[in-house]
Amino acid sequence: MKKTIFLTIALLTASAATTTADAANPNVMNLKTSITDDAVVFPETFEQDTQKLLEGWFIRNYTATDDSYSSKKDVDTPDEVIKQRLASMPTVIEMPFNSIVRQYIDRYTKNGRPQVAAVLGLSLYYMPIFEQALEERGLPQELKYLPVIESALDPNAVSKHGATGLWQLMLATGKGLGLECNSLVDERRDPYASSEAAADLLKQLFDTYGDWSLAIAAYNCGPSTVNKAIRRAGGDVSKSDFWKIYPYLPEETRGYVPMFIAANYVMTYYPKHNISQVLPTKPLVTDTVGVAERIHFDQIEAVLAIPKEELRILNPQYREDVIPGTPERAYMLVLPSKQIHAYLMSHDQIVGYQADKYRRRTTAQPGKATEEAPLLASEDAIDQDIAEATAPVATTTVSHKVVAGETLSSIADKYGVQPADIRSANNLRRNAVRVGQVLTINNVAPDKAATAREQATANMIAATNAVAETQQQTQAQQKKETPAAAPTKNSKKKETAQNSTKKSTAKASTAKKSKQTVHTIKSGENLGRIAKKYGVTVEAIKKANGMKSDAIRAGAELKIPAKK
Repeated sequence: MKKTIFLTIALLTASAATTTADAANPNVMNLKTSITDDAVVFPETFEQDTQKLLEGWFIRNYTATDDSYSSKKDVDTPDEVIKQRLASMPTVIEMPFNSIVRQYIDRYTKNGRPQVAAVLGLSLYYMPIFEQALEERGLPQELKYLPVIESALDPNAVSKHGATGLWQLMLATGKGLGLECNSLVDERRDPYASSEAAADLLKQLFDTYGDWSLAIAAYNCGPSTVNKAIRRAGGDVSKSDFWKIYPYLPEETRGYVPMFIAANYVMTYYPKHNISQVLPTKPLVTDTVGVAERIHFDQIEAVLAIPKEELRILNPQYREDVIPGTPERAYMLVLPSKQIHAYLMSHDQIVGYQADKYRRRTTAQPGKATEEAPLLASEDAIDQDIAEATAPVATTTVSHKVVAGETLSSIADKYGVQPADIRSANNLRRNAVRVGQVLTINNVAPDKAATAREQATANMIAATNAVAETQQQTQAQQKKETPAAAPTKNSKKKETAQNSTKKSTAKASTAKKSKQTVHTIKSGENLGRIAKKYGVTVEAIKKANGMKSDAIRAGAELKIPAKK
């Protein structure tokens, strides 16, 4: 009997000791589900002018928004249902449910219904950009919803602390990640550049902490603040968790991970809460072109009839509607794909439109600017361009630019190689390829390379003929609309250029064979840098490619002449 009483007392004592230890050092899994906070702070993004987003140019022109969310109420959903839905989401990052997460979900599905509708509309354009940047770095796709809580998908959002853009990067952080930030250009607002920079930063943070909840918290408040919270919680980086250090974080950061979980939930289950899906009315397909001179959006709008509001949506990094291109540095201009050809055809007209008004003065005296309009391509340059394009490929390595409808398998069949070989040569993790991507194809048989080259040449000649025909039609139309006048020097130059194009096309079949090097232009490169790399002059490259200006665009190919 004494033995039994002693054992019972021992068990009760051990149980009490365990309970006391758990209270002092609570289990992380328990914290994730049981933690509470009566002083939840909602971020600035919840206070944005949602109506402005709903009436924005992109949503008005490219989406169909169902406003039934304003008349229908949120559906009462038990905690257990939300918990089950979060557990069912295919995510790498943990999505635990607790009362704090529930508060943020309710904020989105009840008071923030118009905001969810606006974000859903904008996500049609921005999400593919985020997904691409994350995929290229092997990061979880659910991180694409961070800009939802950071900026509500407004590329021009600026916080009270100065964080800017879709990903809300601070000035020092943006510059540290290689983004250009000055009075004319702020790449923190550039959807493409900022997404790549933010993905790089997130990868660095995860490599540091090995835990996505801590990495996301550090993205918001900085690693030093997270490290301080870890020390105050009495833990170390390798064993810590966001929920364990929650009480030691700044108020705004405490809600950051719960809000991230809520954004993932709402962007997945919004139909369950009577918020209708936003549908695209037409696709917005874009492309880029390099601009190597100073051009104002007003000039592009006047010549191509592209609304300035559209140019701002696609190019929010240009803070004053000015693209500050120079011969030494070409800046990228994003346009709807169907407008790229029109821009190239109308380049001189765009640069010349009210040039005195928009040209940057290079001297202190009015009217003494020294900038010159680019010269028309010479006949010899065009002949050389076609001669090099029709020359047989001298090596068994070729470059291939992916076009719509192509897959890695179809490209491999075209060149007689294996998809695995293309993946290896281009460091691809899977078989997915994107339109415009330039692939290096090794070990191509001579006959396969020649066939591909002939097709490319035929496409180029067809394009040249189309350009000439367009120019003739334009001139014919202008003659009908304007009275006859004596020929001017400019009209003679245009006629000479047209005749040169026709002559050069006729000479394509008899062009001389010549060896060449093909360079694929990378983002941020300019002609000066490329010329230095190959030990040739800028003029030699321009002549070899029949270029009228120094403008280049990322992804395009340049023929590099041999050193003399």
